[in-house]
Amino acid sequence: MNAVDSPSLRVGNIPREAGDRGGAGAQEMGGDAILKVNDLKMHFPLRQGMLQRRVGTIRAVDGVSFELREQEVMGLVGESGCGKTTVGRALLRLYDPTGGEVLFHRADGSWVDVAKLSKREMKDLRKEMRMIFQDPFSSLNPRLTVRDIIAEPLIIHNQDRDKITTRVAELMEAVGLKPAYMGRYPHEFSGGQRQRIGVARTLALNPRLIVADEPVSALDVSVQAQVLNMLQSLKDELRLTFIFISHDLSVVEHICNRIAVMYVGKLVELAPTDELLRNPRHPYTEALVSAVPPADPLIKMERIILDGDVPSPANPPSGCVFHPRCRYAQDICRDQVPPVVEVGPEHIARCHFADELDLQGVADVPAEAV
Repeated sequence: MNAVDSPSLRVGNIPREAGDRGGAGAQEMGGDAILKVNDLKMHFPLRQGMLQRRVGTIRAVDGVSFELREQEVMGLVGESGCGKTTVGRALLRLYDPTGGEVLFHRADGSWVDVAKLSKREMKDLRKEMRMIFQDPFSSLNPRLTVRDIIAEPLIIHNQDRDKITTRVAELMEAVGLKPAYMGRYPHEFSGGQRQRIGVARTLALNPRLIVADEPVSALDVSVQAQVLNMLQSLKDELRLTFIFISHDLSVVEHICNRIAVMYVGKLVELAPTDELLRNPRHPYTEALVSAVPPADPLIKMERIILDGDVPSPANPPSGCVFHPRCRYAQDICRDQVPPVVEVGPEHIARCHFADELDLQGVADVPAEAV
């Protein structure tokens, strides 16, 4: 018999340690910054031949900067290969950044540069910074039971072993799974249930910041909605901060406060969700917005089809990296790297003509009878 998802989310059963933000005076979204990323770079050597000589550099992330506030959900979107997953892994030091700063505001009030911490210091910090992986099957060890999978971070961080089973049961209830199934193995669960197991493991150490790497892309649409609702409930109840990585704007618009758009390793636009969808100021964002299916069947979007493929980060174009596919490109775009321009409150874009172009957003589409 397959396990059945529980419809309730009993998040309140999760105990909190001293220093967690669950009491009075907790900051609402829009308060103090929890993460400051300055000129983050992640370059990989490109090697060829039997001797594996270095022949070039893959600039997977090339100068990304942003701030993340307490209890905010920020979406990181773009096509496959744009560097968004690499950003998430570099923030958590799953990759050692090539350059830049990743400043994290710890629960004790101190700031640390994640990029410069030792392995021992990172082990302690990983209690506060966790990740949800994309594939809900390959991220779970098929040889371990659900109990052992969820308990693994508790054991690694020397939690009280006598209370681990109780803690695992509380975490399973929090993500909508029955504790009675903790003796089962991952293959006995559906894709949505396996992702819930991964979320429970992520929550085990009471993290403050979670990087969710396309957590619903491998799931059916109906299951995606269930998992998104669960993450939203957990975020509100536990006062979590999320970086939500996705290639699908129609997913991030429902859960994110702000959206950052990436292209070939660079952040090309960042704005509050509604502002970015209604008033895109970068041509690449305009193309992404045009691909979002409207909820109203009477609305017809003018679909913008981009020519060509995403350039290789090993050999990015000169000037603006988007100019080979941009229908508004001019000579300056081929020759000069565009600056980051502030085009409105909390709205920035990396485009020479960000203040001049009249781009299509969702509010510009007229309703027509089909």
